[in-house]
Amino acid sequence: MKLYDSIGPNPHIVRMFMAEKGIDIPKQTVDLRKGENREAEHLKRNPHGQMPTLELDDGSYLSEITAICEYLEEKKPSPPLIGATPEERAECRMWTRRVDLNICEPLANGYRYGEAAKFFEKRIPVAPEASPGLKMVAQNRLKWLNDQMADGREYLCGKRFTLADILLYGWLAFGNQVGQPLDRSNAHVAAWFDRMAQRPSAKA
Repeated sequence: MKLYDSIGPNPHIVRMFMAEKGIDIPKQTVDLRKGENREAEHLKRNPHGQMPTLELDDGSYLSEITAICEYLEEKKPSPPLIGATPEERAECRMWTRRVDLNICEPLANGYRYGEAAKFFEKRIPVAPEASPGLKMVAQNRLKWLNDQMADGREYLCGKRFTLADILLYGWLAFGNQVGQPLDRSNAHVAAWFDRMAQRPSAKA
């Protein structure tokens, strides 16, 4: 296998997942700033031109971070970061989808359509007028999540550290760098974020 890697939160999430599982595979850097991900060579790997992309042993390619992480979990089940039982896997997938749709995607597009619109406008459709509303949605849903974590849970799936935590951490860490800082009045999420930042894998 080979991971086509780059800057940005999505590759960081996959690297963090791999670090937590003790998976070490060769990596090849794709230069996003130069637009290498939009060139023909990479589009053969991923027609969306996104990062990261995982090359499998049979020469095929897999993209989308949750799909990559699910595949790696099946290849190396221990330690389980999605789940060891159908119930655990379902709970992780529920929380992963919740944070992805309600927090990560609005945060990401708020940035792409806002501060980064000039960078992205030649690559994807952008809607600058939507940026403030998307940022508001992400912040509103973080407040909702904070209320959900008021029951003292350590991670999104209670005491289990999972892919859902890695996904959310990767995007909130990115948000802190691009004008969407974590509102620390969300005390439960802020405490969770600080615990996440202390994990060695956060530096992957």
